[in-house]
Amino acid sequence: MTALASPLLASAPARARTPIYIGDMHFHLFFFGRNPASSQPLARNMADGQATLVSWSLVGDVPWLRPSGGGFKQKGAPKSGEAVKWFSDEMARVQAHLADQKLNVVRTAEDLDRALAGEPHVVLSVEGATFADDGLEQLQMAYDQGVRHLQLVHFIGNRIGDFQTERPAHSGLTEFGRKVVRECNRLGILIDLAHCTDAAVRQALEVSTVPMVWSHSSVNIAGRRPHWLMPGWQARQLGADEAKAIAARGGVVGLWALGADVGTSPDAYADRIGRIADWLGEDHVGFGTDMNALAAPAIRKFADLRRVVTILERQNVPEGRIRKLAIENYARVLRLAFQAKAA
Repeated sequence: MTALASPLLASAPARARTPIYIGDMHFHLFFFGRNPASSQPLARNMADGQATLVSWSLVGDVPWLRPSGGGFKQKGAPKSGEAVKWFSDEMARVQAHLADQKLNVVRTAEDLDRALAGEPHVVLSVEGATFADDGLEQLQMAYDQGVRHLQLVHFIGNRIGDFQTERPAHSGLTEFGRKVVRECNRLGILIDLAHCTDAAVRQALEVSTVPMVWSHSSVNIAGRRPHWLMPGWQARQLGADEAKAIAARGGVVGLWALGADVGTSPDAYADRIGRIADWLGEDHVGFGTDMNALAAPAIRKFADLRRVVTILERQNVPEGRIRKLAIENYARVLRLAFQAKAA
């Protein structure tokens, strides 16, 4: 038996485990500042961490922001057409960089399948839909340019709704904001509630027909409600009730890598995301690092997120749970947004 078994075993195909690829719901790369995109080749960064589903978030209100106390404040307001021009010019730079890096853009469910199978893809995203102030038709324009993930508000006032770090002006979403949510549902754009006030979150959940995400920050599990008068990052946390409401509708909450909140190492990040997943459910948590936009971050590059996966594996966290946190939860909500358009 031994003599016969050896060649048969030798010829049997090896059953290699499919790698755990990485997704990130909120990543930045800028064309200005100390470390512009030209000095940070995205393809290499993604490859080093086996990241295959990365949401590159274009910041829609940069020209009207000024640094303030570890965060940002509004320094002016765009005139008609200015925010659309900023968006279009920046998106052209993003797409040129992706073409240079030979990276594909997620536009369809088939692209999601390829990303989950290991082919690097980028989701075009916008943080702060200021450009939509010029009319709902701008959402179609953004969709046509490849945007599939849209965060409603950021750090300046817009027609959509209230954001966390200033006194509320609209009691949540405006009627126009509700129309933006419905139009994103119609187009197949995933809605991102990050930076929204608790009232705006609740109202968006009432309107949207598909799950949504809170792409980045953290959850105050202890129950302390964020308030616009709190210091910087504390005002930016997601309230426990709102996190549970997002999850109850099938959505996903992303964990950022802010050192003051999460800690300054991949070990700290792994510990925090595990605790949030225990509390909220492993189907409703994911990576949302806010990479390249934070001080003293726990995650500086995608290789650091690979270390997080390795740490979780060494802790004997079930493989299925790790895959959900690493990429599958984000892919699922994107797919549901795409399916809503198809329906």
